[in-house]
Amino acid sequence: MTSSNNSFVAIFSLLLLSTMQCHAQLSSTFYDRTCPNALTTIRTSIRQAISRERRMAASLIRLHFHDCFVQGCDASLLLDETPTIVSEKTALPNLGSVRGFGIIEDAKREVEKTCPGIVSCADILAVAARDASTLVGGPSWTVKLGRRDSTTASHTLAETDLPGPFDPLRRLISGFANKGLSTRDMVALSGSHSIGQAQCFLFRDRIYSNGTDIDAGFASTRRRQCPQEDQNGNLAPLDLVTPNQLDNNYFKNLRQRKGLLQSDQVLMSGGSTDDIVLEYSNSPRAFASDFAAAMIKMGDISPLTGQNGIIRTVCGAIN
Repeated sequence: MTSSNNSFVAIFSLLLLSTMQCHAQLSSTFYDRTCPNALTTIRTSIRQAISRERRMAASLIRLHFHDCFVQGCDASLLLDETPTIVSEKTALPNLGSVRGFGIIEDAKREVEKTCPGIVSCADILAVAARDASTLVGGPSWTVKLGRRDSTTASHTLAETDLPGPFDPLRRLISGFANKGLSTRDMVALSGSHSIGQAQCFLFRDRIYSNGTDIDAGFASTRRRQCPQEDQNGNLAPLDLVTPNQLDNNYFKNLRQRKGLLQSDQVLMSGGSTDDIVLEYSNSPRAFASDFAAAMIKMGDISPLTGQNGIIRTVCGAIN
């Protein structure tokens, strides 16, 4: 083979590799040609769901988060239990609390009508989280697309990799760092607790502790809906002041020792994250900007792209 042929082969190989790498990258224009109405269709579905129940916004953001933290943003969380799949839905951090699966299925069904087999459930989760944020007054961002859906789930990783409501600060920091997210990202993403609700058993110890890290009046108010015994599932808003608005009030609450969960208040407890909480409490713009950037970063966790994974027809099952 001549040297010119060798050069041609080398250049062709580089071009091929570069094309493959481009395909492996997520892109906001991924569906522009194959399903141009995908984002509008998803948004309509999400808007209808949130207009029916405002709390669903928090649930949809949490769905995306709980998906991405377990083997990447691959919609593994959506898979139902089968003889060969141990569903993530039954893992302790998800059981009885993660919700909104039907909303994602509704959006998927609508998209399938116009673009069958094109748009992944993983991408619908990412878009739904962004739309949910904007529909309750939170920031918007450009969602990168092109994720594919997994054919597996990991109940085991769902038990170990998701942050918990009783986690100390160092564990929160390390858990997010393991996913490529900085301490600042972690604090910004915690701001999603500006909306949504928590079950009584997750904050009972905190409100009955008489601790120095909780405002006494706040604890007293919360005890009314959360007795020391029973009624574990009673719900309380994570932010009492603006419970249906994604804003920086969550951080103002922390400054007043009014974080509902232990894992909220540890962000403002004399540790390394205090300054970030103070910054966000003083600047809605800084919080909104950092929240959007952190959501984009979270959406980049280990996606399946190119020929990896599949496009599920129904989000809860493998085709």
